[in-house]
Amino acid sequence: MPPTPVFAVDHVLISDDLLDAPFACDLAACHGACCVQGNAGAPLLESEIADMVAVYPVVASMLTPAARRVVAAQGVWEETAPGHFNTSCVEDRGHSGACVFVTYERGPRGASTALCAIEKAGRAGKTAIEKPISCHLYPIRVERYDDLEVLNYEQIPLCEGGRRCGTRASVELADFLAAPLTRAYGADWVARFHDAIVTRRADLGMPPRPDPLAAAIPPPSPDADGFVALPVLPATGIPTSVPTGPSSSAPASPQPPC
Repeated sequence: MPPTPVFAVDHVLISDDLLDAPFACDLAACHGACCVQGNAGAPLLESEIADMVAVYPVVASMLTPAARRVVAAQGVWEETAPGHFNTSCVEDRGHSGACVFVTYERGPRGASTALCAIEKAGRAGKTAIEKPISCHLYPIRVERYDDLEVLNYEQIPLCEGGRRCGTRASVELADFLAAPLTRAYGADWVARFHDAIVTRRADLGMPPRPDPLAAAIPPPSPDADGFVALPVLPATGIPTSVPTGPSSSAPASPQPPC
């Protein structure tokens, strides 16, 4: 299969797969499966390792006994290949299982959902450390080659619920991940990224797409749980919310009612 065509924004090459990619995470459908299934733990930048070590004592009480045993034996991270780092995992029948930072919550229907303990602690105001950027960006995966980065859209069966949700709510992956993209590359880059999507779609003869982030959003104020309640976006009917704290300068990402 030939490589997917790409377009460029500065030093970042973006797969054309992101040009038409309805997507919005639907935890009710997947129950956080991307945190517990895979070939290895969450990819880490070398610069993130110290934060993972530092945040562990903050979240340890939220983790499973099995995860705490793994951390006691080998730590919260591992080098899976020279220069490649991942969070440690709880082994499941000889294969990589849940990330050690997973915590579980039981929903109203009794189903257990995997959540990130780091993110949960951040929302509770217990830490300013954020979960790995690879987790925040998923299902976008970043490949790094010296001064070049490539953004690919990893489409796996586990995320079929997210694709259905994005289709129903008319939310594109590029919009849903506005906050982590801003965290990774900055607001100016994200603005040029959205402009580049418009240009690339026009060049390929694709119709314009709705932009749910184009609506004017008044200055937010956080509630008691640290979340900002934002109005329904008129273009889509999608209510939005965004946590305050380290990433509060990032634009709100649509939260569709799937």
